[in-house]
Amino acid sequence: MEREGLYKASLIAKWFLYYNQITMDQEDADLISNLKLQKLLYYAQGCFLAIKGIPLFPEKILAWDHGPVVNEVYQEYKVNRSRGIEYNGDYDGSIKPEDEKILKEVYSIFGQYSAWGLRNKTHNEKPWMETERNHEIKNDLIKDYFIKNYVSEN
Repeated sequence: MEREGLYKASLIAKWFLYYNQITMDQEDADLISNLKLQKLLYYAQGCFLAIKGIPLFPEKILAWDHGPVVNEVYQEYKVNRSRGIEYNGDYDGSIKPEDEKILKEVYSIFGQYSAWGLRNKTHNEKPWMETERNHEIKNDLIKDYFIKNYVSEN
């Protein structure tokens, strides 16, 4: 059965790395590590589920020891270990502007935290706390938590 999602998690990851590179060129920002990238993907998925009611990407988010992880993206960038990911690639503009607006908001709110700050934050949140290690954090659990804790009614 095909899982729902508008974009591949790898595209969302590339968008965060690309957008961070632009931000670094314009203001004070650091490279994003794989650990931080994983948490940004989690927060993006959660906000998207809460706002739009559908997944941003189809890949599972797993509850690993250091917090939520999209394994496919983790594998792609694990060679960087704990170092920041130097991203010199481009972004193809395939994310819809209204979806990109949500990603920019996620970056603005959660991107200011360090990788370990985000890790610790996720460790105090219900979706990770209530999921057995190495199992999938269910989208319904993420969605409900984000509706109650992050996404306010306009």
